[in-house]
Amino acid sequence: MPRSSTRTPSVRRSRSRRVGESAYGALLVVRIGVMGLLALLLLVAGAWTSWHTAQYAMLVKARERGTMTVSACAGERCTGPYRPTGGDGTQRAKVSIAQAAAPDKGEQVEVTVEPGTTHAVRTGPAGILHAWVPFAGALLLAALVVAGGMRLRRTAWVMGLLGAVLLGAAFAAM
Repeated sequence: MPRSSTRTPSVRRSRSRRVGESAYGALLVVRIGVMGLLALLLLVAGAWTSWHTAQYAMLVKARERGTMTVSACAGERCTGPYRPTGGDGTQRAKVSIAQAAAPDKGEQVEVTVEPGTTHAVRTGPAGILHAWVPFAGALLLAALVVAGGMRLRRTAWVMGLLGAVLLGAAFAAM
């Protein structure tokens, strides 16, 4: 009795079917590449936006540092007088800080003043975390792109959790 083989006999597929399968494979590769570029674009944009503020909150050398007393808030900015704590800073009657980074009215907060402006940036752990909030949002958005477009669910979960932890830490620090 002849042994039965578990292999199926090879069937020659038509040329049009082989071309179709190759085109489908190429589309999958293109989709993954485009989604990867979109995720990278989101992350770079988030980091770029965050760095504009984070550089002043994180880098301590050659910056005008001091304290600001919050006196009034209007719109998205809070204003108040600025008193330098050291270095060659000058006392100013009015500087402004983002309302999300400002404490309650009448409280003091450590800030650094952006060179050539009256814009203040909160320093310390709370200021650094607040500065990186746009990057946390970019991580959350990129996680959706990575999960849906690239089908890399574990990577997306890690990115999303990192973004959520960073947002939560910034919220808790404020």
